[in-house]
Amino acid sequence: MKTEDKGQEVVTRCGFVALIGAPNAGKSTITNNFVGSKVSIVSPKVQTTRTQVKGIGIYDNTQIIFIDTPGIFKPKRRLDRAMVASSWSGVGDADIVVLVVDAKRGYDDETKAIVNKLKKNKTEAILLLNKTDLIQKEKLLGLAAELNQDFKFTETFMISALNGDQTEEFYKYLADNLPESPWYYDEDQMSDMPLKLLAAEIVREKLFLYLRHELPYALTVEPELWEGREDGSVRAEITIYVERDSQKIIVLGKGGSMIKKIGQAARKEIEDLLEERVHLFLFVKVRENWIDDPERYKDWGLNFNA
Repeated sequence: MKTEDKGQEVVTRCGFVALIGAPNAGKSTITNNFVGSKVSIVSPKVQTTRTQVKGIGIYDNTQIIFIDTPGIFKPKRRLDRAMVASSWSGVGDADIVVLVVDAKRGYDDETKAIVNKLKKNKTEAILLLNKTDLIQKEKLLGLAAELNQDFKFTETFMISALNGDQTEEFYKYLADNLPESPWYYDEDQMSDMPLKLLAAEIVREKLFLYLRHELPYALTVEPELWEGREDGSVRAEITIYVERDSQKIIVLGKGGSMIKKIGQAARKEIEDLLEERVHLFLFVKVRENWIDDPERYKDWGLNFNA
């Protein structure tokens, strides 16, 4: 699309960039880094992202829409299968596909399985080696050569999304290679995720941060109320569903100490994001077998029968 800018024609571009890769490769960090704000939750634990999250930003005259997908791994449960299916559907929706590889982890079995599927589907892809600050340059170059020997990537970039090293060249390439098009979203829009869902995701991130072992994988978080008040603040009610009473006790903590800590951390981050006061109320309820409830998958945009 061409628009007028002080008497000159300006070409605008817009398109979708799917970030795929093994769990914890840094896809959400890349998305947040580009957008300049949190739109996708991050955690040191794997498989944090459960569904596609779109992060929207502008580079020069190009609107880049990152599709942050769940990590691709060998699924064991229904939810796992739905998450992996969501990742591959993101590939089908994209103008550019980017394979994100944790450089420190290297060319592991999970990444090899992804590369094999890219080969099988004859999908063009860019290679993005992330976390370059954690690996020696010689090893990094060797890893890039090994991957490119196994698959013909259209381009290779090496970055550290956490501190922003070498990201500019990557973003510029995307901006220059997305199709000419009007922008799909308003200039100031950062995500297509409703604020109440983003708030619920931030709560889920804090659950990953503060709870031990595998418990965060056994719970789900759902927004129940998101209501603006006359003084400009927001009242948010969010429910954390667990599968058993014993899990509820852990989430609440002694005398409610754990849920209070989680709520305080989540509320501060939501307020910083929205730049307005938030009254956050968290509830913990038992819902047995929520992982086999089709309605939960519908809420996340996942295919229950994947």
